[in-house]
Amino acid sequence: MKNLFYLLMIISLVSCCKEKIGTKNDRKEDSVIVDPNNINISILIDLSDRIDPSTNPNPTMQYFQRDTEYIKAIEKGFLNHIKSKKIITYDDQMQVFFNPEPSDPKMNEFTKELKVSFNRDTPRNYFDTVDKKYSELPLNIYQSAIHDGNYVGSDIWEFFKNKVKDYCIKNDRRNILFILTDGYMYHQNTQFAEENKTSYLTSKLIKANNLTTSDFKNVIEKNKYGFVKANDNLSNLEVIVLGINPEKGNPFEEAVIKEYWENWFKEMKIKNYQIKSADLPSNLEPIILKAIAGK
Repeated sequence: MKNLFYLLMIISLVSCCKEKIGTKNDRKEDSVIVDPNNINISILIDLSDRIDPSTNPNPTMQYFQRDTEYIKAIEKGFLNHIKSKKIITYDDQMQVFFNPEPSDPKMNEFTKELKVSFNRDTPRNYFDTVDKKYSELPLNIYQSAIHDGNYVGSDIWEFFKNKVKDYCIKNDRRNILFILTDGYMYHQNTQFAEENKTSYLTSKLIKANNLTTSDFKNVIEKNKYGFVKANDNLSNLEVIVLGINPEKGNPFEEAVIKEYWENWFKEMKIKNYQIKSADLPSNLEPIILKAIAGK
């Protein structure tokens, strides 16, 4: 009887161990392993009238020219990252987006050309191909938009609401989104408010909300001003905003714009973000390269 008892105990222990091992393996198979050495870079370009050299001229360097140099610096950081890896570990990509798409059908071809990816079978000369594309095509995009002259705005809010997860986030990679914009957010098809929060931000709204004094942070907090939350959890996305360019007349305008964006990112659980002004590319390039390198 005693031997039977011990036999049953052994069978029970073996069964429990199998269940635990099985459960552990199941969890391991279901979990997603993120490799920070594999990066997925997206560039969202605001093709609103901020890039128009007639409407927003800058004698030092036009804003569309700054953008093209920012993009070139992003591409440089991307290629530097890949070159630092062993070929067998290549699994990286980069792409460009607009929202909405410009009317010029050539834009679709440009974005196809600018979607590049590297894997272990990528030939070495592909580096030169990518470098050539990113040296020429971004300028073609801006010239086409300026020539078209139909600036309908950039629907950044809608992009974050409906597209950012599908377009810019891959679960097994480090995801970085660069946004090239002046910081104002406006599109004719996405204008709404929920209490004191809005899907847009304009200089006119900043004035209407009395955000023109050094006390603007307290005013924002008290009245709960800001962007309407567009997504719930974007914790696996890093965002770098380049090109903040406030209108003249309000010395606190730039700080207000950055406060709106920062609060919006925090609400969407974006932990790693930077918001930079429309500085000269030579000043921003080290920041761009450092962000891509994860330093």
